[in-house]
Amino acid sequence: MQQFADVHDPVMRDRIVDLLRPALTRPGAVYVDGTLGLAGHARAILEACPEARLIGIDRDLDAHEVALQRLGPLADRATLVHAVYDELPEILEDLGIDHVDAMLLDLGLSSLQIDRTERGFAYSVDAPLDMRMDAVDGPTAADVLNTYAPGDLLRILRRFGEERFADRIVRAVVDERAKEPFTRSGRLVEVISNALPAAVRYNGSHPAKRTFQALRIEVNRELEALAGAVPAAIDALAVGGRLAVLSYHSLEDRLVKKAFAALATDRAPRGMPVVPHHLTAELRLITKGAEKPGDDEVATNPRAASARLRVAERTRESS
Repeated sequence: MQQFADVHDPVMRDRIVDLLRPALTRPGAVYVDGTLGLAGHARAILEACPEARLIGIDRDLDAHEVALQRLGPLADRATLVHAVYDELPEILEDLGIDHVDAMLLDLGLSSLQIDRTERGFAYSVDAPLDMRMDAVDGPTAADVLNTYAPGDLLRILRRFGEERFADRIVRAVVDERAKEPFTRSGRLVEVISNALPAAVRYNGSHPAKRTFQALRIEVNRELEALAGAVPAAIDALAVGGRLAVLSYHSLEDRLVKKAFAALATDRAPRGMPVVPHHLTAELRLITKGAEKPGDDEVATNPRAASARLRVAERTRESS
């Protein structure tokens, strides 16, 4: 297994440690990393919170091997689980855990996925059109491109990629797949580029960026998983527990913002002089809006540029 000593520091690592550490001071405190990746955040949390234990969740089995390597002696305080983060209730039940004290969802691709060209996530190199975060299960990006109806492809590119030229791209993809099925990213990038107006092709942003994002989200059912994971994570938090979510595009951040806001507001009718306890807010927003990484971090790690961090704390048990 390749060594990963030279990977970028995890996005907003120190800020996340500062925000989650207050919830992880008790002996045996449980920290869940729902997107373990290369264990950069997890290692920092375990180092800063010597009383905490880790439950590391990742659907990518390659990540488990690398994470154990990078945790080193800290792995004695870790339990790794091969699953998707929206399976949290079942995971905790299997482990006999009622509540957790802190949880992180880092929704970006890990260096492991981006830098291994054979996984097909990067549009800058020619590779098999896979894009599965769990490389052993489910349909690939090639399956989506070659078998989905044109209307479904259009929906995916518009919704998940927010691609304004989705109709042009889908027409080109359908024409090309009739000649030969798509198997590699290089051909897809070429088809996308040729389908776009010249002014768009050379505006500084890679012409395939939005299409690749849309395919990745569809292949890994990312928004569906996130929509289930955020409420499940909040339900699992002990009172005083904290949930941190790092998003990388507006669709993710919008979903998290809405879920947090719904539980961070009293549910009593307007004008009620005293709010009954069971109608008070269940969450307190720790971050004001979505925090962004500083300029210095973005300069050293460009992958952090689009990151948005939201953190909330559980204030009471649900009714």
